[in-house]
Order: sequence, then structure tokens, then C-alpha cells
Amino acid sequence: MTHHKDSSEKKNVSGIIEITRRGAGYVPFVAKTAKSKTLEDIEVRTEDLSGALNGDEVEVEVLGLLPRPKGVVVRVVARAKEYFVCTLRPLRHTQGKQAEGTHELVAVPDDKKFYRPIQLEKVPPYAEGEKVLVRLLSFDGKNDPLGSVTEHLGRAGEHRVEMNAIVLEKGFATRFPEAVLKEAQEIERTHEKTIQDEARVRTDFRETPTITIDPMDAKDFDDALSFVALQDGTFEVGVHIADVTHFVRPGMALEEEVIKRGTSVYLVDSTIPMLPFELSAGVCSLKPGEDRLAFSAIFRLNGQGKVLSRRFEKTIIRSHKRFTYEEAQAVLDTGKGPFAVELGTMRHLARTLRKGREQKGAIDFGDNEVRFTLDENGKPLSVVRKERLETMQLIEEFMLLANRAVAEHIHELASKVPEKRMVFLYRIHDVPKEDRIEELATFVRAIGYEFGQHKKTPNAKDIANLLKDIAGKPEEHLIRTATLRSMAKAIYSTKNIGHFGLAFEYYTHFTSPIRRYPDMLAHRILASHRSGAPIQRMEFADLEKKCIAASLSEAKAVDAERESIRYKQVEYMSTKIGQVFDAVISGVTDWGLYVEEKESASEGLVRIATLGKEFYRHDPKKYAIVGERTKTKYTLGDRVKVKLVAADLSARTLDFELM
Repeated sequence: MTHHKDSSEKKNVSGIIEITRRGAGYVPFVAKTAKSKTLEDIEVRTEDLSGALNGDEVEVEVLGLLPRPKGVVVRVVARAKEYFVCTLRPLRHTQGKQAEGTHELVAVPDDKKFYRPIQLEKVPPYAEGEKVLVRLLSFDGKNDPLGSVTEHLGRAGEHRVEMNAIVLEKGFATRFPEAVLKEAQEIERTHEKTIQDEARVRTDFRETPTITIDPMDAKDFDDALSFVALQDGTFEVGVHIADVTHFVRPGMALEEEVIKRGTSVYLVDSTIPMLPFELSAGVCSLKPGEDRLAFSAIFRLNGQGKVLSRRFEKTIIRSHKRFTYEEAQAVLDTGKGPFAVELGTMRHLARTLRKGREQKGAIDFGDNEVRFTLDENGKPLSVVRKERLETMQLIEEFMLLANRAVAEHIHELASKVPEKRMVFLYRIHDVPKEDRIEELATFVRAIGYEFGQHKKTPNAKDIANLLKDIAGKPEEHLIRTATLRSMAKAIYSTKNIGHFGLAFEYYTHFTSPIRRYPDMLAHRILASHRSGAPIQRMEFADLEKKCIAASLSEAKAVDAERESIRYKQVEYMSTKIGQVFDAVISGVTDWGLYVEEKESASEGLVRIATLGKEFYRHDPKKYAIVGERTKTKYTLGDRVKVKLVAADLSARTLDFELM
């Protein structure tokens, strides 16, 4: 093949490489011509990757631009990661003979984008089929990757092994370093004295009626609500948040570990906490009947949910009742039980707050989560969609109120001191790109819904109205998922642009410091303003770096959670091969139909080859495939009956056939 060069190719291109499952690499670059600039991808063949792996920062030499840009990796600038979860497999020998110097077992990465097995520095004392964590020592593309086993995870297919493997593969540690545990144990040992000392200098809420409402299996209670009906007919609601930063401070081993983790990780049946148990489920957790330190946002509201005043205080509290969401919902439904009056009034206030947000264009993305019932060995016995209770929405509204209030308060302070650059950590959500919204509109119309027909681009209220229209419909989950995918991702930043989805001008995360590092940062910044020593310009760059790192940690944690759910869905369905299910077509491609099973939300593929002798043509604009001879049509959103024919747990895939 002849390569055509021009002046734009004289410099090598640097960027982040994306590797496909078939081993090809792509690096984005701006191609310049005499007339214009275009964003394109340089394609790199597997043999030209020079050991580059998915997500690595690389330097690429451009070989030619026509018919499409091609290049070769000349240098791996920085590895995206160095630890990989692998399964030990026998080396495939040529002609039945083992090559001299090779080991009998190699480590095959779980990451399908790692395109070569890893040779091991030492023969591991483990059997075929065991999972291990491997540190990559070297890989230049010419020689096989070389690595060393740093941790033995256990037998592939076992519940705890697979869950730990998912977490480790995303870069989260499942254990805490000894220095971190020692600090946590010391904090726990001296906690009683800490409470005694702090009680003298904090606002005392211990006698104020206070409750927590959390999931049934929650062990860390970040937030509590207090409620008092005032004599003038208004109400005082306290949003009390665990004061984690009183215990975890810069310079501590705990702080360094929290920065590394960034967030807790939630799997189908367990949590990999950001903080050690002694803090997350111990001294920081707002347990019932125990004195706890809190950072509180206290609001006075009228009966219409209007905030008349707010203040932020370091407090000492005592929760008087730990409700599960279901228990609190039962009290609301019957009007009977502990804190019935308080819960009823808070529900009224939460409804008015919610209505106010909706009128401003806030989007309710709902809750598409599923819940598993597992046996003692972690095998899934059942999986159902979680029910969204009003008590969940009640807590959500008051957490949103506190988060927004903190962000607004810092902004108001900043506006009074323009000569100083007051830094803060915002939770921002950009307006979706026009082309993504247009794609969503086409998608929704293909299913049969009107969406933004009379406007150039649908806005937030159009999206909110769409999600109301589909409530309770069979295609609700499908459209909610598509809507979420069309949105920009919410991230952390020192530069505020507002929050599109919530319709807030200022927003932050303040209410979950036990499980999110950004909330700890927001606590510190707010506390620094209260003490009269606000964080200044010199710390701005450091805070922006922490925002970027926290956003990346969050994305990896979400991926881990989804992967754990996907694994359990496939494991659950693997016991039902041959059974028939109700499903909805969730995707249409050249190679087949993706279908989502109704009860478990498990997704799988119906291959075109299984649809009979008919030749089907893919019509991407109509999200359909159409039979050339019979004109049989299968469209996105169609309800179908399918039979499960195969389940591959290692690949996390399901195969169905239409009935």
C-alpha cells in the first residue's frame, strides 16, 4: 500500500490510545489541510502497537492519511494501569512441545482489550482456572508481556472471587494498608474522649428529634434528619452529615488512602468502603442512640417549602430512630408508628421542593436498579427491579437542598470578595450536545412517542415530560436508559457551569463524606470559610486535579457496579437455558437484535442467523431490521417472546432466539 504524506505528518502525534477487542488501536488527532482541520482517528495495527494497552498515553508516528490515517506507536509515554486481574490458563504449545524457557501456565487478562497472555516471572503455586492479580513488568510488543503475581484471588466462578476481581480490575484495593488501619483503630479508641471534648464547643442537637432513613442492608449512615415544628407555623429541618473531616485530616495515611480510592464501590451484595470499617460503620456512622459529630445544614421552611433561612454549623447529634426505607414508608402509608407526624410533614415539604424543581425543568431519571437474592454461596436465587419508594424521594429532596445550599453559600461569599479567587468544588452537568439529543429524538419517535417535534432541539422540560409520559409503560426502562446515554456525564470541577439535569445554577456534593472524597473536600472548604481562613488561589490547581481524579474514580466505580450486576444476571440466567421469556427489543444492529428480559433486565443477543432463511436489511434511521422478501419488521421497543439458548459467564453474554 502506498502512503501519502503531507506537511502535517512531520510531527509525531501524542494521545490516549483506545484498543478494540480485536487488538486494533485508535488515537485521535487533528488532521490539517490547506483548507480545514478535521478530528480523525489514527488506526494502529496490533503488530504496530509496540506494547501499548487500552488507555495508555502514547506517541504515534503517522504513516499516511489515505484512505484513512494509519500509524505506528513509537513510544508508550505512560501506562493507564499496571495491575491486571488474570485467570491462569495452560500455555498452548506448538506441536505438543513446550518451548524452552516458558512456563506451563500463563496469565490471561480478564480485560478483553489486553490482546496477549502474560508470561509469569515465577511459576505460580496455583492451579489452572485460579484467578490472580498480576503486575505488568514489561511489554514492548516484540516479546511477550512479562508479569508477576502479586495476589491470589481464588477459583474463577466463585462469588467472592469474581466480585473482588471486578473491583481490583477497576483499580480499587480490597484491603487497607496497615498504617491506615492503625490510624482508624486509634481514632476508634479515643472516640469517647473526642465526643466529650467536642460537646463543649458544638451546637447540641442531641435532644432534637432526629432520624435516619436508609436501605435495609446499609451499614454506614452518612446523613440524618432532625425536625421541629416552630411556634410561628414554620418548620426547622436539620440535614446532619457525618463530620468525617474532623477525623481524617491532610497528612494522615487515611487521607492518602481516601485520595487514592476516591469513592466506595457498591457491588450486588457488598460494599468496598472508602474508609476502614472502624470509621465507615463505626465512629463516623450516625448510628441510633449514639452521640456523633456532624456538619449540619439547618433550614427554616414555611408550609409551601420555601426556605426562609439557612445556617451551617458543627454539631453533636443523636439519632433517635434508624428507619429502613420500607419501615418509614409503612409509617407514611398508615399514618401510624414512631415519628408519624414528623414524617408526614417532611413528606409534604419534600413534595413541594420536588414540584418546584420540576417546574424549573429538573429531569427525573428514575431508578432502573435491580435487586438480587443470593444464597449462602452467593448464587443468585432471584432478581427483580427495585421499587422506588416515596421515602427514597423524601431523603433525596433534603440531600439536594443541602448540597445546593452549600454551593450557593460559597458562591455568595465569593461574590463579596472579588479580589480573592475563592475556590470550590462544584458538581456540574453540561447541556447535552445537540447531535446526541437529535439521536435521542429519532430513537424515541421510532418507538412511537412525540418528542420535541415543534422545536429545533428538545430542552430539559421536553425530556422531563417525556419521562413522565413513559412512566409505567413496558418501554419505560428502555427510554430512560437511552435518555441517560444521551446526556453529558456529571463531573466535579472548580469551574461552575450549573447542573442541567437538576436545573440548579449552583450545586455540589456535601451529604455523603463517608463514601465520597469530594464531599470531604466540600466540608473542608465550607469549614475554612466559617473559620475565617478560606482556601486561596495557591491551592486552586491542586483542587482541580482532585476534581479530575474524583470524576475518574466515580466512573470506574460505576463500571464496577454495573459489571457485578451484569455478572450476576448472566449467572442467574445460566440456570434457565431453554426457558421462554417476555422481552423488549433494546438494540438493533447489522448482526442481530439485542433484547432485554422483562423481570431481571438481563440483556442478550438474538443473532440474525437464527431468524430463518429470510435476508434482513438493517435500517438504522428507523432502528429496525426488515425482511427483504416478507417485509417482516423488528423495531426497537417491540415486545417479543424469546428462548434462552446460551449463557457465557466468562464473556458475560446471553444468546436468545425469537419464538
